[in-house]
Amino acid sequence: MQIVETTNEGLKRAYTVTIPAAAITAKIEGEVKKIAPQVKMPGFRPGKVPANLVKKMHGPAIHQEALNTSIREAMDKLVADNALRPAMNPDVSLAEGYEEGKDAELTVSLEVLPQIEAPSLEGLKLEKLTVPVSDEAVTEAVERIASQQQRFETKDGEAADGDQVIIDFTGKLDGVEFEGGKAEKAPLVIGAGRFIPGFEEQLTGAKAGEERTITVTFPEDYPAENLAGKETTFDIVVHEVKAPAESKLDDDFAKELGLESLEQLQGLLRGQLEQETAGLTRTAMKRSLLDQLAAGHDFDVPPTMVEAEFSQIWQQLVQEAQNEEDPAAALEEIEAEKDDYRKIAERRVRLGLLLSEIGQTNGVEVTAQEMSMLVSQAASQYRPEDRQRFVEYVRQDPMMAAQLRAPLYEDKVVDFLIEKAEVTEREVTREELQAAIEADADGERPAEPKKAKKASTKAAKKDAEEAPANEAEAEEKPKKAPAKKAAAKKADDAEGDDAKPAKKAPAKKKAAAKED
Repeated sequence: MQIVETTNEGLKRAYTVTIPAAAITAKIEGEVKKIAPQVKMPGFRPGKVPANLVKKMHGPAIHQEALNTSIREAMDKLVADNALRPAMNPDVSLAEGYEEGKDAELTVSLEVLPQIEAPSLEGLKLEKLTVPVSDEAVTEAVERIASQQQRFETKDGEAADGDQVIIDFTGKLDGVEFEGGKAEKAPLVIGAGRFIPGFEEQLTGAKAGEERTITVTFPEDYPAENLAGKETTFDIVVHEVKAPAESKLDDDFAKELGLESLEQLQGLLRGQLEQETAGLTRTAMKRSLLDQLAAGHDFDVPPTMVEAEFSQIWQQLVQEAQNEEDPAAALEEIEAEKDDYRKIAERRVRLGLLLSEIGQTNGVEVTAQEMSMLVSQAASQYRPEDRQRFVEYVRQDPMMAAQLRAPLYEDKVVDFLIEKAEVTEREVTREELQAAIEADADGERPAEPKKAKKASTKAAKKDAEEAPANEAEAEEKPKKAPAKKAAAKKADDAEGDDAKPAKKAPAKKKAAAKED
């Protein structure tokens, strides 16, 4: 095998690799011998088919497999002999006109990872902003759950705004019932805006036992095309009228949520609030840490990695912009900041490589047990019958395994650095902590545009918080399954959602609006 370097500029490398025809032929002969015992052909006993006939039957497939194996081995030798650390998979092309029996000439181009000096960990200083959870905050959390658990008590007289009515309804289009427009004893709160416009308002003044017919027009953008923009009627039977009842924050209220006492509910909510603020505290420390690392290190990064990172950021921004009220304006706004987002991608790649170097130098690693847990968690997001296939896929694909490992590896490196840093604590309010997270501390992040703030916030947060810690992490990280909220299993509105003529679901808001 002959390997000739043709380019060595910065992080770019290029080679020509010649694989002798004899080496490929030897692999073909070896493959024929391996499969011959399994080949069946009329007139021959099993395993006795001559090699030339086996080759005639399966020649193209055998040759292709032998060629692929030869190329893989050639790439392994190229990387090993030249001590290369590829940033991404090399670009390999086979010379035109190649035929079986000839030498295979390959053109290989790639980018390598930069040589990074292990940074000194001396002088790292971090401020830990802590937020104590007050009794008032816990009480507010309990009251929020109580507001979601609004109780109603039967009343005499007419239904008013805010009252709940229990109704049967039958929807008709041109006098004919339509699918999905019928329900029995459905709870409806007048003024809640849960039904299509005009429906709830026409039940104001209704009394128990009353029957009435109302006329409503479905919105033009209603999902059901046969109803969109159409005028319909609903025959209504009112069973009960109920008025809002004051929710007493006591043990009985907690028991309605499946808990033993109000004290237990308060304890759970306090724990949630403490966990939330602790997460914000760590986010602020991590952001400050990454800012210090970014400010103190500047080295060339592989353009292909930057492009992959930018593509990920850009794809997400475009998707979010398309969910805005004015997609064209939102797209125009992020387009004007495209260069800024490319700088964010470069910063993220540089931080990822730097964190990886720090971790390797200091023996930070993800254990086999931790990796097994990561794979199991990711597999749980698939259907039961597909989970084992996913596990096998991760075992066979190093890039996928690295993608799963990278977020945990990054967190472990960050924790290691926080332990090494000189940390001072300061008590602040939640608002002050949030402001510290959002602050443009070093001026390296692009300013957030006025009309597309959420999109920029999302990208800036990824810049500071989600820099890939492993050079193999070029694709988007798997999303975590949402955690279950304690004491919220009955917090859904008491109205119920089945079979009601609901409004069209609003477009999803950007994830950035819920990050903190």
